[in-house]
Amino acid sequence: MRVFITGATGFIGIPTVKELIAAGHKVLGMARSDEGEKALATIGADVHRGSLEDLESLRRGAAAADAVIHLGFIHDWSNFARSCEVDRIAIEALGSVLAGSDRLLIATSGTAGLAGPGQIATEDHDVPPDFPFPRVSEQTALSLRGVRASVVRLPQVHNTMRQGLLTYAVAVAREKGVSAYVGEGRNRWAAAHISDVARLYRLALEKNEAGAKYHAVAEEGVLMLNIAETIGRGLKLPTRSISAGEASTHFGWLAMFASRDLVASSEKTRRTLGWNPTGPGLIADLERLGASNS
Repeated sequence: MRVFITGATGFIGIPTVKELIAAGHKVLGMARSDEGEKALATIGADVHRGSLEDLESLRRGAAAADAVIHLGFIHDWSNFARSCEVDRIAIEALGSVLAGSDRLLIATSGTAGLAGPGQIATEDHDVPPDFPFPRVSEQTALSLRGVRASVVRLPQVHNTMRQGLLTYAVAVAREKGVSAYVGEGRNRWAAAHISDVARLYRLALEKNEAGAKYHAVAEEGVLMLNIAETIGRGLKLPTRSISAGEASTHFGWLAMFASRDLVASSEKTRRTLGWNPTGPGLIADLERLGASNS
């Protein structure tokens, strides 16, 4: 199968491209730069120059493929609302080419905000009407008329170099000289290793089911207290609790997530796709991150 991938040069994109090529698929990866083009060519992908804001390039890429995996997103937290709007328009552009065909669009979403306090987000949860975040990737993809779309929902995706939102928590700890958590640190975050996430995208592509919602969750919830303590040990910094009122000053934009319970399961995904995560856990990767800073 020939697959067009946006965000192909990114953290999740490169492992996903490698996973698909190893399984015998052909990949047309979008690259914005000469450096990105070289990275894709080196691992055996065909290269499509373009960007999320170049709608014609998105349409050409989708038209040249049997399926589309949308991984691209502008991670500009200083203007998050605009990044979300670019994402929405990009998905609509991809869908305009795929409409009326049997070609699958796999969009990328998140597990955060799906379930209420004390609940575990499952694949059967729909995005609530009062969804607290402006990113509407899932809602946009699944509402496209005549488009066979499915969604992969991501938790904190990690290796020893990056850990989703926790990458920023590590940066804040370095800047502030302390690894902090809110209150008692009893809130938990779901997580998955990048290798398992890349494999899930391949399995979702090969399943070729429209309307499906998959959870790339290996660990349902890792305690924020343990996360903060691990970051603190690795950076040789003290760990301490801060109040909810202090969170905004300490964490900046990350405060909107810092005290949230972002727990999710993947029981249905594992059963449907035969997906069994085997990668290292979040704490293990954070410990190795710390070792590299020792």
